[in-house]
Amino acid sequence: MSSSTRAGQVFRLGGPWPGLDPFLFAVHHVDHYPQGSPDMTPAADVSDRPLGQDFGHPSGWNMYHGTTVPGFPAHPHRGFETITVVRRGFVDHADSTGAGARYGGGDVQWVTAGGGVSHSEMFPLLNQDGANDFELYQIWLNLPARNKSAPAEFKMLWNEDIPDVVIGDDTGTARVRVIAGRFGDHDPLAPPANSRAADADSDVAIWLVHLEPGAAIELPAAASAHARRVLYVHGDGARVDIDGTAVESGWGYAPDDGGALTLRAQTASTVLLLQGVPIGEPVAAQGPFVMNTDREIAAAYDDYRRTRFGGWPWPTEAPVYSHDSGRFARHGDGRLERPGSAPDDAPDPVLA
Repeated sequence: MSSSTRAGQVFRLGGPWPGLDPFLFAVHHVDHYPQGSPDMTPAADVSDRPLGQDFGHPSGWNMYHGTTVPGFPAHPHRGFETITVVRRGFVDHADSTGAGARYGGGDVQWVTAGGGVSHSEMFPLLNQDGANDFELYQIWLNLPARNKSAPAEFKMLWNEDIPDVVIGDDTGTARVRVIAGRFGDHDPLAPPANSRAADADSDVAIWLVHLEPGAAIELPAAASAHARRVLYVHGDGARVDIDGTAVESGWGYAPDDGGALTLRAQTASTVLLLQGVPIGEPVAAQGPFVMNTDREIAAAYDDYRRTRFGGWPWPTEAPVYSHDSGRFARHGDGRLERPGSAPDDAPDPVLA
C-alpha cells in the first residue's frame, strides 16, 4: 500500500468489514454452490460438514446455519437495520410479522428491525442443470435511540428500479449502483419510513461501484460536512487508485473528510462505499441486538424469550418457497408485490 496524497486510512478487511458510525459493519458472502436438487438443496454430499455451523468454505461454499438449504434460519434483530444486496443467486425471506419474499439478481432488501423482528434468510438453489453461484452483501446500519423502538418494516428495492449511473470513455467504463444517497442528478429509491437514511440530515449513501480496467470516476462530495466515508475494494486481483493511494482487493480506505474522490481502476474492480453523518450515541451491541445501554440489551433478550417479537407463524425455522414462486414480496398486511416486469398471472407464492 502506498502513502496517500490525501489524508486517509488504509486498513485490511477481515471477516466482517468494519464500519464507521452510523454503519456497524458489512459482510460479503461469495459461494459457488453446486447444482441444486429438486428440493433446492445442494446436489452434493454434506455428511462431512458440521451442519448448523458450516462456515469453513470447503469446496468453495458454505451451508452457514442451514441444515438442508443453505442460509440463516430464524433469528432476531432489534435496534438497527439490515440492507441485503444480492448480486447473484436468491434469498427466501420469512419473518415474525408474517411477511415473506424471494429476491435476488440485483435486488436489495432493506429491513428496519426497530423494536424487534425475527426473520430467516435461506438461499434456495434453483438451478438444477448447473452451478448456483451466489454473492451477497449485508450491511448493518445503526438507528438513533428515537427509532430503536419503531415498528419493524421491510422494503424491497427491485433490481429494475435501482438507478445505475454509467460513466466512461474509450479507456474504460464505471457503473455506480445507487442504493441510497443521491448521486449527481440521480435519486435513490426511498428507504423504510423509520430508516436512518429517511432522515435528510443523515446524508446516508450506499454506492456499489464497478470499474473496468482503466476506468476513472469522480465520486461527488458528501452533502454534509459531518459525513464520514469508508470504501471497500474487492474482486479477483482488484486494484484501485483512490486519490493517490493504491488500494488492493481485501483492503479498505477511510478518507479523513467527505470531499470528492477520484477512483482509477488499474484492474477490474468493485468498490462498496458507505457514507453517513455519525449518530454519536453510545453503542451497546451483543449478538443480534444493537442498543444504547447494556440494560436495553438485557431487555431485548428478555423480550425475545417471552414474545419472539410477535411469534413465528411459519411451520419451520427455515422456510423456502416453491421452485416456481418467482421474485415477490408479501408484506405483513397481506399485500403482494412483484417486480414491475412480472406478469399479473404469476403463481401465488407458496411454501415448498
